[in-house]
Amino acid sequence: MAQIIRPSFLGGLSRAAEHLSRWAVWFGGALTIGSVLLISFDVLARKFFGFTTGGADELSSYAFAISTSWAFAFATLQRANVRVDVLYQYLPVRLSAVLDWLSLVALGIFMMMLTYYAYDVAAASWIQNSAANTPLATPLYIPQGLWLLGLIWMCLVLALMLVRASVALVTGRIDDVKAIAGVRSTQEEAEEEAAAGERMVKG
Repeated sequence: MAQIIRPSFLGGLSRAAEHLSRWAVWFGGALTIGSVLLISFDVLARKFFGFTTGGADELSSYAFAISTSWAFAFATLQRANVRVDVLYQYLPVRLSAVLDWLSLVALGIFMMMLTYYAYDVAAASWIQNSAANTPLATPLYIPQGLWLLGLIWMCLVLALMLVRASVALVTGRIDDVKAIAGVRSTQEEAEEEAAAGERMVKG
């Protein structure tokens, strides 16, 4: 995506955001794998040794929520979010670019509202020193804070994308708008899959 956009300060920020978002995805993936291993160990220990580690389901639910929110930004930068494009593909290029921009605005509004209420939840848990009603008695502000951090990062990345898309739209660079916020074409997806296949073959 960054290769299509003309080199600029905003383009540099976008590349940095994509780099950090990629690390966030790896972190979320590590959490998911860790929760899978913990659950597997818990099941096997209960089956063959008659004991349980306790809290595996609780910790895995935290890991799922955190890894999901931390992946939002990278998925959006890669334009991997699902959009219904039944009519979109038949629209004029300029009109579809405007709709791409509007979809980014709508997503930004939704994420800001979600982040606002998520902050309320995490802040209340911090102030009240709330703990989970489980044997682990996990302080809820810890998983909620990490979940909130992913949402905040998503909002920052969306703001950057919206600024870039707005500049491109105003200056008439329609291709750049679509590269930032548009629906990925079948050809783009095929090329990415082919490139991924080549990397796997080469090791």
